[in-house]
Amino acid sequence: MNAKTAIIGGTGLYAMLGNFETTGREIVNTPYGEPSSPLVHVETPNGEALFIARHGFTHRLPPHSINYRANIWALKNAGAGRILAVNAVGSMRDDCPPAALALPEQLIDYSWGRAHSFFCDDQQPVVHVDFTRPYSDGLRKTLAEAGEACGISLIQDAVYGCTQGPRLETAAEIRRLMRDGCDLVGMTGMPEAALARELEMDYASIAVVANWAAGYRSGEITMEQIQTHLQQGMSRVETLLTEFLNR
Repeated sequence: MNAKTAIIGGTGLYAMLGNFETTGREIVNTPYGEPSSPLVHVETPNGEALFIARHGFTHRLPPHSINYRANIWALKNAGAGRILAVNAVGSMRDDCPPAALALPEQLIDYSWGRAHSFFCDDQQPVVHVDFTRPYSDGLRKTLAEAGEACGISLIQDAVYGCTQGPRLETAAEIRRLMRDGCDLVGMTGMPEAALARELEMDYASIAVVANWAAGYRSGEITMEQIQTHLQQGMSRVETLLTEFLNR
């Protein structure tokens, strides 16, 4: 049986499922607790795909409270072999403005206190996964081809910095991230990517720029601006994912 594609996204992406036939919603129990939402099963031209709402369908879970292990385990248990994760980010690059899309190639993890491994029980042997390249090159290539096919430009050489949240960063913190080499800043990229690697699942992030990072441009960051940019960016994500699933 071919491995399924899974999409981890937010409520803004749920409308995309209307492009495909929904075949079921499944409440999953995992050894790690309750996932963020039921799994949604959809039928695509290339077989079944899965969708899970990272923050819950009512956007009730802040980034640091998400049960990342339950989400990844549930997708793996349902037959997923690859994950397309949609992440809202701030940008520190002039060529990656609000509403733009990026496919990060590297990441730096600044989060803390999150359950970051499936292998942290005292009774289990220690497992060290190779995380040199945290995102699947094959998935990124296919996403780039899908973007080219539907006329969507994608930044492909960005470094994603994952912060704790739920607050946005200070201007000094953003300057530090820039010195470290980060181009994008978000709150949900880790430990999601590492957990997928532990379960031998291909993983790629589609980063949607919601705002200029704190202090990178003058002026206050407002939720109204973020929502406007996310709405524009998510429209492109919907087109990109539909193209990907139809390929």
